[in-house]
Amino acid sequence: MSTDFRYLRDAPLKGKRVLLRAGFDVPIESGKVIDTERIEAVLPTMKHILKAGAALIILSHQGRPKGKPDPAFSQKPLVPVLKKLLKKDVQFSPSPTGAETQKLAKSLKPGEVLLVENLRYDPREEHNDGEFAKELAQLGDLYVNDAFTNCHRNHASMVALAKLLPSYVGLQLEEELKHLSPVVEDPRRPLILIISGAKLETKIPIIEHFLTRGDEILLGGCIANTFIAARGFNVGTSKYEEEYLEQARELMLEAEKVEKADIHVPRDAVVATAPTEDAQKLDLPVEDIEGDMAIFDIGKVTIERFKKLIAKAGMIVWNGPLGRYEFNRFSHATKRIAEAIAKRTKEGAIAIVGGGDTIDFHRRYAYPLDVYTFVSTGGGAMLEFLAGRPLPALRALQK
Repeated sequence: MSTDFRYLRDAPLKGKRVLLRAGFDVPIESGKVIDTERIEAVLPTMKHILKAGAALIILSHQGRPKGKPDPAFSQKPLVPVLKKLLKKDVQFSPSPTGAETQKLAKSLKPGEVLLVENLRYDPREEHNDGEFAKELAQLGDLYVNDAFTNCHRNHASMVALAKLLPSYVGLQLEEELKHLSPVVEDPRRPLILIISGAKLETKIPIIEHFLTRGDEILLGGCIANTFIAARGFNVGTSKYEEEYLEQARELMLEAEKVEKADIHVPRDAVVATAPTEDAQKLDLPVEDIEGDMAIFDIGKVTIERFKKLIAKAGMIVWNGPLGRYEFNRFSHATKRIAEAIAKRTKEGAIAIVGGGDTIDFHRRYAYPLDVYTFVSTGGGAMLEFLAGRPLPALRALQK
């Protein structure tokens, strides 16, 4: 592990008020949390702080309330979840800062817990405002970051606050660094990136990085559609990003150089006129797509090509289902690839999986996640870290 950071296990916690920045941006419906996974990921850190005889003050955010209070994004529904998980009463402050919040924080005794309201209710949070960070710093004695999901954000509670108090890496964030760092610094070979989804703009940095650091890049989803179109094929009514066609061509030309990783664009695809469970689907070579056909999955030939590459991998990074997995009819490729990665992991390869849709696929079809080496809590943060980009919150935590 890097010696650039202070770690929670070494922090002097007894009798202190600890500000914990957590990544509790969880789905809430009708005032109830419907998925507690992100909260449970930080449970070891919360328990460690409380067991050490410290008071715990939890800072987090929900959604995008646009810098003002909005009941739809309140943190209050998290209180009963935290009570149940921690087996303790949890106090709640209706404001992230201010006199009432300060009073509640300063009255906390060792072993007590306070959750403050959504940090993004204050517009200064997303502007990395120094004064807002100072107001937050007044609530506690030291700071712990366990919000990897937000480490790529240059926000006050992630960056400015970390510079105002003795700052430590939380247990979950430590696990992220432990498992993701070798991909960047000392990867096993062959190193394979499986990347899918939409928004090619957010995926270009990691594709570029893996061209020089990786061995094979396997494409799926809307990203693959853009590359198929960039190769000059008709993609019918498929979703793709026309504005990135030229960049996709440049990436493919770069991949043709001897020392670069290979980019594997699907050669065949599963098409239909609409993404429904009763859609009539065809598996066609990409050169045969036309008219009102739309691509909703990669085809059998491509699946077999990808499986053969995975079977030889030393390290695999997977972010994004290969097709419109929400419909069972178009989940076939993602299931076969998941099975291939699980098999290769069992044989000794390192497999790192991340991204909200990737996790959702596993939950939806009851595919186990514990078959992989590591499951990252981050989506965008994971992609930026593995692209070799410095994350603002990690820079702020360095000694």
